[in-house]
Amino acid sequence: MRSSIWTCFAIVPATVVHAVPSLADVCTIDYVTAHLPPADIYPGISMVDSFVSANPVYNAAVKDANFYPNAVFDYCNASFSYSHDGLNDTVVLTYWLPAPGNFQNRYLSTGGGGYAINSGTQSLPGGLIYGAVAGITDGGFGVNQGTAINTFLVANGTLNWHNIYMFGYEAIHEMGELGKSFTKTFFNMSESTKLYSYYQGCSEGGREGWSQVQRFADEFDGASIGAPAFRFAFQQVQHLYSNVVEQALNYFPPPCELQAIANATILACDSLDGRVDGVVSRTDLCTAQYDIAATLGLPYYCAPGAATRFGSATPEQNGTVTAQAIALAKKIFEGLHDSEGRRAYFTYTPSSTFTDAQTQWNPTSGNWELSVTSLGGSFVEVLLDLQIGSNLPSLDNVTYDTLVEWIDEGWNKYNDVLMTNWPDLTPFKEAGGKVIHFHGESDFSIPTASSVRYWESVNKIMNPGLSYNESVAATQEFYRLFLVPGGSHCAPNAAESNGPWPQTALANLIDWVEKDVPPVTLNGTILLGQNKGQNQQICGWPLRPLFTGNGSNLECVYDQGSIDSWIYELDAFDMPVY
Repeated sequence: MRSSIWTCFAIVPATVVHAVPSLADVCTIDYVTAHLPPADIYPGISMVDSFVSANPVYNAAVKDANFYPNAVFDYCNASFSYSHDGLNDTVVLTYWLPAPGNFQNRYLSTGGGGYAINSGTQSLPGGLIYGAVAGITDGGFGVNQGTAINTFLVANGTLNWHNIYMFGYEAIHEMGELGKSFTKTFFNMSESTKLYSYYQGCSEGGREGWSQVQRFADEFDGASIGAPAFRFAFQQVQHLYSNVVEQALNYFPPPCELQAIANATILACDSLDGRVDGVVSRTDLCTAQYDIAATLGLPYYCAPGAATRFGSATPEQNGTVTAQAIALAKKIFEGLHDSEGRRAYFTYTPSSTFTDAQTQWNPTSGNWELSVTSLGGSFVEVLLDLQIGSNLPSLDNVTYDTLVEWIDEGWNKYNDVLMTNWPDLTPFKEAGGKVIHFHGESDFSIPTASSVRYWESVNKIMNPGLSYNESVAATQEFYRLFLVPGGSHCAPNAAESNGPWPQTALANLIDWVEKDVPPVTLNGTILLGQNKGQNQQICGWPLRPLFTGNGSNLECVYDQGSIDSWIYELDAFDMPVY
């Protein structure tokens, strides 16, 4: 029988009061060990009792985070391990549990970024602030969790499918199921007491969230998902597109030159949304109305940079925007097409930085040179070429057609584990689940149009026979998308510092799930600059922001031209791309 220190005592014969234990009472190795998930909670998994830790933490403070507000809290830092029967592996789970008096019957799973399956403990306060147990998993990757792709091969030519599936969706699922069970036993919840379960993650963490929503209808009551790296083969190969453009045009610009184009674009497009605030809220209007050729001859200057562990020192960058740089930027904005002119994928918005096109300084030659983007290069080297490594050594002989072929190969090979763009969410909707999905409109790493395409795919697949407005209403019953003006990749944007960021999206999700209050607009907070702390609302797709009254009033308007500008025909492939 499990031990419990929740005790009862009589005040008067007719009244029984439950004493709430202290954090110190429950945050011990003995207590955690006695309240581990039951042995039969997940078939094929065995708890490892010898790998249990627990320590109380008091007056922990968080400040200026992107996904939760400032707070001070106490918590129990608990970890335990499990193994998969017959594999002799070890998976470590870490949960931060609120003090018993602050627990609000909530559980939160969190995800990672890049090729990391978790974001370290930086994501966990977001649960504690709302009275939830918050968890991360190392997926069994141990010290390699931050670069899990290093474990995807047993040897050159041999895939480690177990690790790929753990990264793809299984580890997050196991964390969620074991975490919910652990939460219930730790707080001695009765079978009749509802435990609300949530997920929060961005980028790879966003893909991980969708991997659960698409497969396990009743795992989470709600998911807060930002800029997901789904459509995995497309997304990773897309990182190489800017490099191939540089190589094809034989122009490798100083980073400062492309930044000058981006800064001028923001300045020129700022007012198109009806307000001058340094934020491009309508990148669709910017694309339609601004020609970056206007930056020809624009002077730029960047100071010398010190050497880092990633590269050598860089010289002063001083010059004017060239015709070659403008041609390069325009080609990047076109997005990937094959040699027959058929579109394979979309690209970044014009207010985004040219991060994938970042060149590197060669002090020996005195030139800026190609720098192969490792997120894309490692995908090709490890998961397509099946060679142990961290990046392609070069892009020699790689063409736009090569990129399309790599996408097709990765799509076919990893469709059931990494692609994560299944559009029929009927089981999740019928289970009562809710999703808040947001994406920065100036995202430099995952094209904003990627999220629009998925929402539109879900909307179309799940609502056959309905008009567009009818289908939007049906989809918004459980799934809402928000494009964040000025937002960068999973973060506010220093180049558009007055833009709002959905710091409290999880709170909006909790209100939707537990109080049936859907977010008509998403609450945003300015987290940078002189207006830091101000509140702004973020329009829900397909409505678009427009300011009236000299920029003082936000209206969320229906603009068919804007909607159409976000919809692309990916005709380089015979299969539908959701």
